[in-house]
Amino acid sequence: MMVQKEQMTSPVIGIIGLGIMGGIMAETLLGSGFKVIGFDLEKAACKRLSRAGGEPLKSTQDVVYKADIMITSLATSQALRLVYTQIQEALSKSPKKLILVETSTLPMADKELIAQQLKKPGVSLLDCPISGTAARMKDRAWTIFVSGNKKICQQISPIFKCLSDNAPYVGAYGNGLKMKMIANHLVAIYNVASAESVIFAKKIGLDPKEVLDIFGPSPVIGTGVMRLRMPFMIDRKYTPATMKVEVWQKDMQVIGELAKSVGCPLPIFNATAPIYTAAMAQGFALEDTASTAEVIGTMAGLYHGRKGKKPHDFL
Repeated sequence: MMVQKEQMTSPVIGIIGLGIMGGIMAETLLGSGFKVIGFDLEKAACKRLSRAGGEPLKSTQDVVYKADIMITSLATSQALRLVYTQIQEALSKSPKKLILVETSTLPMADKELIAQQLKKPGVSLLDCPISGTAARMKDRAWTIFVSGNKKICQQISPIFKCLSDNAPYVGAYGNGLKMKMIANHLVAIYNVASAESVIFAKKIGLDPKEVLDIFGPSPVIGTGVMRLRMPFMIDRKYTPATMKVEVWQKDMQVIGELAKSVGCPLPIFNATAPIYTAAMAQGFALEDTASTAEVIGTMAGLYHGRKGKKPHDFL
């Protein structure tokens, strides 16, 4: 669904990291009339931006020089540190006003590090992680947890509204990541609980499709995770993935580290961790996290250890 941009001086938006999430953001912004430039190490991602009407550039530094607002969507701490070092170097050579919107789900220590790096006049850094899958973006069902300088967040709110119907302001820089961690903490539990319910239903002779039909719409028992993932579990088909197990492992680690840093026990969350690890071990790394149903089904003697797809199966 295309949303026209609100009244706002037309900024040049630069996106670093044009993967699944960054690529969709670029296409959505372009569809709403924003000018988008970007960079990604993967040539295919840059070609996708070009096909959508955007302008791929040759480096992060080139994006810094031309953008008014930059959005970063990165998969690893290493990538985040490298990109923000490059941004810092570019700004040192050519100081300018710049708003940076960091959307990655990475450790708090990394977010704090880049905040220290970019304490420069005219530079504003926001922490705005995204909760939701690529498929959910088409329904404008992402949640963007907006945090940082409130005035700056309000200034660029048309961009958030272009990307999602749900972009709450959650306070000071870093609160965005914290809110995302609470969301993912619940998703980790709900996903395994849904898998457990599917296997339990089968073991006692119920049709799990009926379970989903009855409980999925329930305002008390039903969850978005149940409605999204149970169909995968029932059909035992886990591709295309809405969230790959190997990517989810990174988020699980970030949640665990944050909880440990504040001395907060997470007994139910921690109980789900071995299920995701077992899914990795059974070969489901590149498949959906709904594949946790295969792990529990094997434990229950219902399934017999179906292996996940090999990497070459996705080529």
